Amino acid sequence: MNIGLFTDTYTPEINGVVSSIVTLKNELEKHGHNVYVVTTHPNLLEVDYKDNVLRLPGLELKHLYGYVMTSPIHFTCLNKIKEMKLDLIHAHTEFGVGIFARFIARYFSIPLISTYHTTYEDYTHYVNVFNLDTVEKAAKKAVSSLSKIYGHSSVEVISPSAKTKEMLLGYGIERKIHVIPTGLDVERFDQKMKDEKKTALIRSEFGFADSDTVVLFMGRLAKEKAIDLVIDGFKVIVDKGRKDLHFLVVGDGPERNALEMQASRLNLTDFVHFAGKKSPQEVPHYYHAADVFVSASTTETQGLTFIEALASKLPVFARPDDVLEDLVIENETGFLFKDAQEFAFKLMNYADSSEIEKERIISNTMERVKPYDSRVFYQKIMEVYESAIRTYAGYYHVVSVNAKEDYVELKLSGAQKEIKALLSLDMYMSLNLRLNSVVDPEQLLEITAQENKVKVYQSALKKLAIKDRTRKEMYDWLTQKTDLDIESINEMIERLEEKGYIDDVKYARSAVMSMKGALMGERRIFKDLKSKGISVEIIEEVLNETREDDKEVLNAMRYAEKVQRQIGNKSLRKAKMMIAQKLYNQGYSQEIAEKVLSSLDFEEVISEERKVLRNLAQKAKKRYEKKYSGVELRNHVFRYCSSQGFEIEDIYLVLSEMEWENEC
Repeated sequence: MNIGLFTDTYTPEINGVVSSIVTLKNELEKHGHNVYVVTTHPNLLEVDYKDNVLRLPGLELKHLYGYVMTSPIHFTCLNKIKEMKLDLIHAHTEFGVGIFARFIARYFSIPLISTYHTTYEDYTHYVNVFNLDTVEKAAKKAVSSLSKIYGHSSVEVISPSAKTKEMLLGYGIERKIHVIPTGLDVERFDQKMKDEKKTALIRSEFGFADSDTVVLFMGRLAKEKAIDLVIDGFKVIVDKGRKDLHFLVVGDGPERNALEMQASRLNLTDFVHFAGKKSPQEVPHYYHAADVFVSASTTETQGLTFIEALASKLPVFARPDDVLEDLVIENETGFLFKDAQEFAFKLMNYADSSEIEKERIISNTMERVKPYDSRVFYQKIMEVYESAIRTYAGYYHVVSVNAKEDYVELKLSGAQKEIKALLSLDMYMSLNLRLNSVVDPEQLLEITAQENKVKVYQSALKKLAIKDRTRKEMYDWLTQKTDLDIESINEMIERLEEKGYIDDVKYARSAVMSMKGALMGERRIFKDLKSKGISVEIIEEVLNETREDDKEVLNAMRYAEKVQRQIGNKSLRKAKMMIAQKLYNQGYSQEIAEKVLSSLDFEEVISEERKVLRNLAQKAKKRYEKKYSGVELRNHVFRYCSSQGFEIEDIYLVLSEMEWENEC
């Protein structure tokens, strides 16, 4: 298998990440794999490739010792990486080279896994130089968001400890997270490999007597390592008159000057010694030259130096941390302390304990590191590699993105076929999808399930484009004409409202103006709007906004005049009844109807009423005489004319003028 290890930091730097990568590289190569390391070097212009290590140009950040910042994209290196024919990419960083790893994975369609080595939220002090709460919160939020994005760009994720896995789950990373402690070449640190001459030379270099107890710190000298707390502890020790305890600091970093000044200020230069940075080959000799190990850091994702110390049979002094629960057991493999004074007293007690007691603790150390054997580490890593490659075969790649106003059209390409899919803009963003990004099987299910919602949403937009609808009308349509569940319908209604496509207040205002323009009265307007689901509160609010009493009467009058022109050939009473009924049906109140009727001009109706009655009576007679005759016929005509609102006297007069056959 051709495997690419992408990392911001690599040899000759010394830190836990480098140790982890070197161990992994060695084990992979032992088992016949081809391993390529893509990393950085502090050269702004040149790319260096040697012994399967590709070093990208970058800029060393002095305040982040050993860290070289590089561009996330290096197009000039694409051909070189293509020649590697990588089967899998294993990213060991989230930024810089880590971003480049994700670009390469997408560009060449290579499965990517990542190991989360660093709890970045414990390093926000590097950007929060003024220790401001707002900056701290913003930085931690940014770390969480970026970690989630980077986690989702991986097929699977490796966490060196359960503590780190819980943190990643807290960030919302939904990829499968494997807890695999970093492996260690235990034999390198075994006391059986001790070089007596080299360890003696180290102790002699710093003036340590055979009877002195040498306390070792190994690692990067940075603020989060809390080395200042240990130095404060040595101040307590020296003030107690102890001259046989020494602190040997191996490593370099941005806090070195501050720590040296602290030791000088506290008059500890004879007891606190700075050895500087050492090569990986030299590191085991410094462990073997020491008697105990100390680290006050609580920001470790695993604590590789703790494991190295235990493998070197050194009791470990540390502050309580979930990462160390299985490593540092009180009075078994070491001692836990909370502050400088507790550290000082526990260290002095250990130094004064019997050789038998010391040997008891030392004998326990090796048992604790057996699970971290590099061979076990290799087996677990390979299981993840093989799982990631199998999983990746079911992935789809985003080959086309067409963003609309409220949704996104995607074209996905997989091993077997291409898929076109629609999804909401919100889901597109929440899935962190981009052009060339990968879609795992679970995400594909989400996308396909979302597609029906998007299609319904589009249909809803078309329906609203043709005609405005109320919230109730759209809700009824969605429940009756689609198969969406209630929760999805409610979400869609809310979204349509947020976008302004549904607005009951706006709808009511428009409807009121339109209906008043059609000469409708408020009572009918109220009834119609209520039937469409507009709330009583909104209707009353809009009517109050548009109400003009004189305008209501004027509209009623205009409507009554229109009706009056249409009814024709009616008695005065019938005409008034019909107009009143029409006004009521149109939504006007009885009071307004009466006011309008009293104002209408009925002179023409009155003047023509007798003529209308004669015509009506003749027509009624003609219709009824087919069935009746004589008095019976006359009575039916009388009753009909009366039902049409004519006065009795007028009816008698008109009937008396008419000719009736067979009348007795």
